Amino acid sequence: MTSILVFVEHKNGAPRRASLEALGAACATGLTPIALATGPGAANAAAPLSAAGAKKLVVVTGADSYSPDGAAADVVAAVKSHGAVAFLAAASSTGKDLLGRVAGLLDCAPLSDCTSLTYAGGTFTVQRPILAGKAIVTAQSQSAIFCATLRPNTFAVATGSGSAEVVSVASAGGKVTVTGVAAKGDAKLDVKEAPVVVSGGRGLREAAGFKIVEDLASAFGNAAVGASRAVVDSHWRPHGEQVGQTGKTVAPQLYIAVGISGAIQHLAGMRTSKVIVAINKDAAAPIFKVADYGIVGDAFEIVPALTEAVKKAKAAN
Repeated sequence: MTSILVFVEHKNGAPRRASLEALGAACATGLTPIALATGPGAANAAAPLSAAGAKKLVVVTGADSYSPDGAAADVVAAVKSHGAVAFLAAASSTGKDLLGRVAGLLDCAPLSDCTSLTYAGGTFTVQRPILAGKAIVTAQSQSAIFCATLRPNTFAVATGSGSAEVVSVASAGGKVTVTGVAAKGDAKLDVKEAPVVVSGGRGLREAAGFKIVEDLASAFGNAAVGASRAVVDSHWRPHGEQVGQTGKTVAPQLYIAVGISGAIQHLAGMRTSKVIVAINKDAAAPIFKVADYGIVGDAFEIVPALTEAVKKAKAAN
């Protein structure tokens, strides 16, 4: 059967949700989904990947340290050996880097940060935002191998049955290897993967004002704290929380913008969120043009009340 190869990011065999979503998108095409994982613990990913619809898992051995060019060579080799017609990865920093390398080696056109994917009549069709998110383009690739990354929190995770066939292959190795990773000092959710993002802007007046945003995110339990560029530039919050064109692009189920006016730079990073709630005292703020729900008023009165309401709702359930 015709297959589609999905690169899986994992930590000691636990796949990242964004990779499981990419695998789910592959399953939805009706093609045979093949997962590829590399690095320590890759073989341990067989069970969760089987449950997510993978029919085969290619485990790359001998790659104790991640190599960008080595991983690209391994993906290309797997694409060719399995006759795959497409390569997919999550639109993470790793996936975006890998996409360009793989597409270059295969001499194919790369399509990045796609928000929809369909397959019919032997042709893949995607949608992806362009012009800082102000327009959505529908595109098809004429390349021999379709290569794309998929935006996290956009595709559903599939469910499978049985056990994926596990095939081990030796890594081709690379010229560059990752020798260390400076992990965050906390266990907070990343804004790119969180199903709920609560972001704050200059309307919070000062860094201490972010406490109401943190409290609301904590009340949800599965939420991450985001920030506008102005806030990050003022050193109120770390750059890793910045949402926008020069920060991170997010597409959560729920995005709450607190005290954010809605500059184009910020909208480019969050306008594909499923539901957008804006809280701002300026009724003419641009953020209300993209919001599904808008609350005009003082954030320091509204957000604490919303936090209590969320707590009560979760306690009731």
